[in-house]
Amino acid sequence: MTDRIRPLIAGNWKMNGLKASIAEFDAMLAGAPDVAAKADLLVCPPATLLAGFADKARGTKAFSVGAQDCHPAVSGAHTGDISAEMLADAGAAAIIVGHSERRADHGESDDVVHRKVEAVWRAGLTAIACIGETLHQRDAGETLDILRGQLNLSLPDGSRADNLVVAYEPVWAIGTGLTPTAADVEQIHGFIRRLLTERFKAEGARMRILYGGSVKPSNAAELLAVANVNGALIGGASLKAVDFLAIAKAC
Repeated sequence: MTDRIRPLIAGNWKMNGLKASIAEFDAMLAGAPDVAAKADLLVCPPATLLAGFADKARGTKAFSVGAQDCHPAVSGAHTGDISAEMLADAGAAAIIVGHSERRADHGESDDVVHRKVEAVWRAGLTAIACIGETLHQRDAGETLDILRGQLNLSLPDGSRADNLVVAYEPVWAIGTGLTPTAADVEQIHGFIRRLLTERFKAEGARMRILYGGSVKPSNAAELLAVANVNGALIGGASLKAVDFLAIAKAC
């Protein structure tokens, strides 16, 4: 991992978490000082818990709370949706957009992701834009073409290191227990870095690129040591404080 980019360990709780989960979050906050010197921590709970978590994290060094998605519009007749401004008002510091599950379950295109990134910026927050290939695309040898297209179309002009984080998630590795080799991850992250630097110059060279694909305590150290891996986007392992903090300590 490059020394000049501070790592970000981000937890995506997905559709998990009830009021009883507050105890796990409290444990994360309690353990945060032990890793604050190494990395920034971010937890993205379901919207029902966001405001409460944000209140607890307020003033905590290097620990923030984010959201898992937003609607592109500021407000309006969009039943069930939440705007970036609403999430900012609830205390979110960042919003995940373009996660593979949103792309697959809700048919979100690169254009939709592009508009959501702009919405996140409009609310003054950091966008975590996800890209990644499916197993079919990987087997067909299309990985680099898919990633290039997603980066070109999903990221707006004006992307900077302080308003955008890129998360690479090999879709075929999420929830399957399968993980690319360190060499595979290095190749892909190096490719992403080159594209970001070509388009955004110095800002692209400084953007954080997270790896997200079945990251857990047992493989975190190896993955986080790979060049151009500037942190992790964690799913299931972020639901337990002991696992989440163990991954952060591996930075």
